[in-house]
Amino acid sequence: MSDNRSGKGGQRRRKGSAIAAIDTGARRGLRTRVKSAKGRKLSSTRWLDRQLNDPYVQEAKRLGYRSRAAFKLIEINNQFDLLKPGMRVVDLGAAPGGWTQVAVDMVGSKQGKGQVVGLDILEWEGISGATCLQADFLDPRAPDMIKHELQGPVDAVISDMSPETTGHRQTDHIRIIDLVEHALLFAEEVLAPGGVFIAKVFKGGTENALLERVKKNFRVTKHAKPPASRPESPEAYLIATGFRGQNNAEDDIRNAEIGEDDSWSPVE
Repeated sequence: MSDNRSGKGGQRRRKGSAIAAIDTGARRGLRTRVKSAKGRKLSSTRWLDRQLNDPYVQEAKRLGYRSRAAFKLIEINNQFDLLKPGMRVVDLGAAPGGWTQVAVDMVGSKQGKGQVVGLDILEWEGISGATCLQADFLDPRAPDMIKHELQGPVDAVISDMSPETTGHRQTDHIRIIDLVEHALLFAEEVLAPGGVFIAKVFKGGTENALLERVKKNFRVTKHAKPPASRPESPEAYLIATGFRGQNNAEDDIRNAEIGEDDSWSPVE
C-alpha cells in the first residue's frame, strides 16, 4: 500500500535516525518525457509520466524502499517524533512494505531493539526485522493472527489501509472510515498506555462520532497531510498520541469535544 524535522533552511535529519526526508527540489529541473505508444490509454500515459517524474518515486528506488509511501511515514515521524528505538509497532495495510521498512529502521528491530508486525490482504514479500502476515484485516480472525505474533503490548498501531475507491466521494469516505473504526478498535485492545495511533483518512476529516472516541481515549489528536501525499489526493492522516489505557470507559467525556487539536496541519 497499501510514505528531520525540517526548517526554513532545508531538511534536517532527525537525531538518532539514519533516515532523512527527501529534498523534492533537488530534481525539480529534471524531467523525463513520456512518448505516446500505440494501444496505450491516455490515462496510462499520464500515470507513467507522473511516476517517472515523481522525486519520491525516484528516491524510493534509490534507497530501496518498496513504495514512495515510505516517505509519508518518514515525514509524519519527523514532524511528530512518534516512532523510537525499542518500540513495538503494528503496521496495517502494509503491502508492499514501505511503511514496514521505515518502522523497522526507526525502532531497530533488525538489532533486536523492538518489534514490527505487518499485515495486508495482498501477498507481499517478507522484510528483514519484521513479521509479515497476509490476511484481510476485516476478517474476524485477523486481529488474533497479529496478537499471536506480538511479544507484549504495542507502542504504535499505524494504518495506511485504503479501500478500493469508486470515485464517489461520499462512498469512498464511508469505506475508509469503516477501516479506521476497525483499526481503532484493534488499537484500543493492544496499545500500551501512552501509545500512538496513525490512520489514513480522506478529506472531510474523521467522522465526529469516531473523532470523539479517539479524543476520549488519546490525549492529543491531529490531522496532517505530509508533502509526500500528492496534492490531488484526498488522503490525510489522523494522528493520535498518549493512549489513556484500556480502562478508560469512565474517563470524563469532555476530552471528546471538538477542539483546536482537530485542525488540519501540513507536515512541513
